[in-house]
Amino acid sequence: MFEKILIANRGEIALRVVRACREMGIKSVAVHSTADADAMHVRMADEAICIGPPSSGASYLNFPAIISACEITGAQAIHPGYGFLSENANFVQIVEDHGLTFIGPSAAHIRMMGDKITAKDTAKALGIPVVPGSEGGVPDLAAAKKAADDMGYPVIIKATAGGGGRGMKVAKDEKELETAFRTARSEAKAAFGNDEVYMEKYLQKPRHIEIQVFGDGKGQGVHLGERDCSLQRRHQKVFEEAPGPCITPEERARIGKICADAIGKMGYSGAGTIEFLYEDGEFYFIEMNTRLQVEHPVTEGIFGVDLVREQIRVASGLPLSFTQDDLKINGHAIEVRINAERLPNFSPCPGKITQYHAPGGLGVRMDSALYDGYSIPPYYDSLIGKLIVHGRDRTEALARLNRALGELIVDGVDTTIPLFHALLQEPDIHSGNYNIHWLEKWLASNLA
Repeated sequence: MFEKILIANRGEIALRVVRACREMGIKSVAVHSTADADAMHVRMADEAICIGPPSSGASYLNFPAIISACEITGAQAIHPGYGFLSENANFVQIVEDHGLTFIGPSAAHIRMMGDKITAKDTAKALGIPVVPGSEGGVPDLAAAKKAADDMGYPVIIKATAGGGGRGMKVAKDEKELETAFRTARSEAKAAFGNDEVYMEKYLQKPRHIEIQVFGDGKGQGVHLGERDCSLQRRHQKVFEEAPGPCITPEERARIGKICADAIGKMGYSGAGTIEFLYEDGEFYFIEMNTRLQVEHPVTEGIFGVDLVREQIRVASGLPLSFTQDDLKINGHAIEVRINAERLPNFSPCPGKITQYHAPGGLGVRMDSALYDGYSIPPYYDSLIGKLIVHGRDRTEALARLNRALGELIVDGVDTTIPLFHALLQEPDIHSGNYNIHWLEKWLASNLA
């Protein structure tokens, strides 16, 4: 087992890893920019080292600075959290070249799943169902028209190196295809330095269902059920729950086994998430995230496992601490993402926290690095906390979420807390009757 782990991240996820390390008796090293000198993860870690100025490129994405921090502190492994370097295969290779351990999958697996076309081809080969689409990249408009005719409209055009909704456009018919195709390529080039795009059949009213998987790197894989992440704004998740309110036990067992078997065949190591669009009882692969997800706490809630602890165990060479038969769902969990943003435009709202009070009580968890007097810097993502609740069933979880939101106090900046108060008044939220388009339509009608 490792004696010391460096955490190459910031905010609530860095604090989450610090806590796991402390429970395991492992020393933790926090790295930080000058803007984060007073951050909670810096205060809570056993050691802290400044790696650069506020800009992410000069600090949290600075390979040499992070490797140097390991050498200075004697850290043997690096936990990347999510975002930043968590899915950067070049960084993983450099970590390994320096005799350090990356707490996550191999560089080869990150590269394999980082390219959307390669990922889809890999999924097909492993028996994972995929959305009908183009065979590889679409080089020009003529090829795009042929692909669209073959699969039928509407179609969606996606960047092969993309994510977060960038380089993604929908065409309802041939008339819209030319503009969508050119815009998607332009956005992909600007965002990722790669203008290659591919096409898929656009599903009308799908849900976003993701399967949490875990591999030991030696041919064994398990799944930890699904999360429903259908409530999204601009392809960004805001509300996640497990288990999915529309998934039957039979469907869960079927798609879960397919995913667990695939992870085993790959020889995958650590945590990963296989994401699907789900419609009319069918699952269609869209991508795999080769890292821990923001919404991992809802899975921890219903299975009673610590996924960060498991990541560390597997990276150190230990076997999984549970088998598939050990994993039994207990109740229902929901997470809402609290952002420092001003409604209705969701514009970032950094500033000083004048008062902060986290909700508590049975079945309530608040993952946040906020504290009274903390100044949210303007340089990073606006996520400031995740409120997670657990109940015996979905009805109890929703009631608990409503109560916990009423206790949560974040003064000094605008936040998205009012959004969730409003959503909990909607019958569709209580019935679970929504899809990936529901929230965008609701926002257009209610927050315009």
